[in-house]
Amino acid sequence: MDKFPLRSHAAIFSILLVLVMTVLDGTLVNVALPVLAADLGVSDSSAVWIVTVYQLLITMLLLPLSSLGDLYSYRRNFLIGVVVFTLSSGMCALSGGFALILTARALQGVGAAFVMSVNIALTRLIYPREILGRGLALNAMVIAIATAAGPTLAGCILSVASWHWLFLINIPFGIIAFFIGKRLLPHNPPKPGKPAFDWISGVENAVVFGLLFYSLGSISRSGGDVTCIVLFAVALVAGVLYVRRQFGRPSPMLPVDLFGIRLYSLSIATSVCSFIAQNLAMISLPFMFLNSLGFSEIATGLLMTPWPLATMVTAPLAARFVERHNPGVTAACGMALFAGGVVSLIFLSHEDATVWDIAWRMELCGLGFGLFQTPNNIVMVIATPVSRTGGAGGMQSTARLVGQTLGATLVTIVFATVAGQTPAVRICLCVSAALAVCAGALSLTRAPGIRKANA
Repeated sequence: MDKFPLRSHAAIFSILLVLVMTVLDGTLVNVALPVLAADLGVSDSSAVWIVTVYQLLITMLLLPLSSLGDLYSYRRNFLIGVVVFTLSSGMCALSGGFALILTARALQGVGAAFVMSVNIALTRLIYPREILGRGLALNAMVIAIATAAGPTLAGCILSVASWHWLFLINIPFGIIAFFIGKRLLPHNPPKPGKPAFDWISGVENAVVFGLLFYSLGSISRSGGDVTCIVLFAVALVAGVLYVRRQFGRPSPMLPVDLFGIRLYSLSIATSVCSFIAQNLAMISLPFMFLNSLGFSEIATGLLMTPWPLATMVTAPLAARFVERHNPGVTAACGMALFAGGVVSLIFLSHEDATVWDIAWRMELCGLGFGLFQTPNNIVMVIATPVSRTGGAGGMQSTARLVGQTLGATLVTIVFATVAGQTPAVRICLCVSAALAVCAGALSLTRAPGIRKANA
């Protein structure tokens, strides 16, 4: 009998379709911000909130909604998310004022959080354990594709239509995904003695992550005024109270119970390190290409493309590879390749650097990250009980967001404190390579535990 029948293919298609929509909406709007600012009559700095409010709501709600999915229904979370995201996309397209589009984007963030909180959990229910890596690789691949294609797609849409179509295109795909998901997505496995949803932890989680991400972003942009520093301190105090509340609870929202699983906690730490390293390089490199090497804006965009493309190609191959080989060792090799690619960029000769000199180095970084990401995600998921997959998946997404935010913040701090863009870029790349080595070393320590778990 086929291990993965057509019904399962259709179910996973509905998940991936909405995942692409939610990731694209985080990148499409970036390109359209100048157009939106002019059309809505607001300043560029105010228009940035159209992006920020979407990202903030996702970050604040990921873990509470993951917990809700664990307790009740991953399928219900997904369907609610699709409905909210699709309707709010229509609201964005119909918005005639700044306040209305901010409200609609906040609702879009809520819908995206519902979907992102359970996409890993649903993937685990759909795929048999022996080929689970292929499903997780598909998740990584579509995120890479959506991230790489977002700016180009936005440019194409804006060249032939108004910004409203950036949101209108979501509606037909959302309708398709809803009806396929409603018919084919699996229900949660039976779970006796369900505890009630912890609303207090949900509020604490939203306050902690909301204030933390907002204050970090504000500090990195403005240099840190008193208000930002106070908000950051409040976030830390609230975080301590939040963590203390989680201990001893049967299904904690912040999965402190899962952190007791060595494989899982090492995977989370590795994930955070890797995404800090990735963002340090991805954000600083355009400054090198534009200002130090003298490439145009279009050429710089093209030079950044080999990285996500290599990740996209490598991720599914890595998934098949680790069906027979140790994921910990594979992920460590991926980080070693990534670090090698970053180091090769540090020593790139500015005098005679050609497009091909840069392209193969960027491909090496992307290849290494693709070889790392899928095995790391596999270990993170298989190390946890099925009943806690929602919390594990939510924490996985949170680790990615934390790593990306810290990476962006570090770039801003380095550029603000180091004189000269070329030295600043080199420092960012050095820190990126060092963190990649740390991530690889952490990943390698998991190898014996993975062999024991699979025995």
